[in-house]
Amino acid sequence: MQINGRPIGLDARPYLIAEMSGNHNHSLDRALEIVTAAAESGADAIKLQTYTADTITLDCEGPGFVIEDANSLWNGRRLHELYDEAHTPWDWHAPIIEHAKGLGIDCFSSPFDASAVDFLEDLGVPAYKIASFESIDLPLIRKVASTGKPMIISTGMASVVEIGEAIRAAQEAGNEQVCILKCTSTYPATPENTNIRTIPNMRDTFRVEVGLSDHTMGTGVAVGAVALGAVLIEKHFTLRRDDGGVDSAFSLEPEEFQALRDETERAWQALGQITYGGTKAEAGSRQFRRSLYVAEDMAKGEAFTEANLRSVRPGFGLSPRHFDVLLGKRVNRALTKGTPVSWDLIA
Repeated sequence: MQINGRPIGLDARPYLIAEMSGNHNHSLDRALEIVTAAAESGADAIKLQTYTADTITLDCEGPGFVIEDANSLWNGRRLHELYDEAHTPWDWHAPIIEHAKGLGIDCFSSPFDASAVDFLEDLGVPAYKIASFESIDLPLIRKVASTGKPMIISTGMASVVEIGEAIRAAQEAGNEQVCILKCTSTYPATPENTNIRTIPNMRDTFRVEVGLSDHTMGTGVAVGAVALGAVLIEKHFTLRRDDGGVDSAFSLEPEEFQALRDETERAWQALGQITYGGTKAEAGSRQFRRSLYVAEDMAKGEAFTEANLRSVRPGFGLSPRHFDVLLGKRVNRALTKGTPVSWDLIA
């Protein structure tokens, strides 16, 4: 899988997406400033969301159209009102995409209906993201897959069957460039409810690239996910949480995103390969291992004892595993204290 020629996989540094969402706070200037900050903080891509309140929900107050969850950041809000506040105006997309391109990072979006896909195709986006709540919208997935662009699908609450259906829908539409994301659809999410041990199982089960859409605070969960094989990390991004906004409470600030870039890259570099017995870089340290040395001056014909034979540093003598074998053996010449023991010293 590649986005704009950039490989996405275990052999490449984790691809980092800064999700702008509604953190522009109704200001195009702020949106452009977010793009700049994301690029300077090490993001590989900035991601938008392409919808209007009318393309994502209905303007009514019936059951389910008002959030009634005391634990939600948006408790009591009407869906239509919330999405109208959070959406990114469509006429902003072109300048945001051009700004990102000028800074050398990718810019793409999550479409929420077919009209958004057509709009984004006209803008030439390099990839698409399917939001976790839309991962069961198979017609939308088929529409996106038909573009032939790489697809990133957040799984959220999707079951194994539903994830399989989403991947199959994309593949049957001719698109094999699919990456699925482990995602916990709570805002913010807690580390205890993230279950990133699922990531290697997702790779084994679905045979596609796997990443993480992370709504926890900090970078620890993302670093852990990379250690478990995540090839892509998405985090919400803002200039300053204190500025407010619909997603600001669980968004990273620039210096935190830079830490995410640094630490996920270190985690990826540390994965390496299965190896035992030391690396080339450790060759110079072998001299500091323990080995067997003459600990007292010895006369020719004298036997090794626990007093005159010691396991010490450095490592130029025989391995300590020969200690018991050498006890009682006589030496064939006079030896001084500090002589490394070798087989040719034995009578």
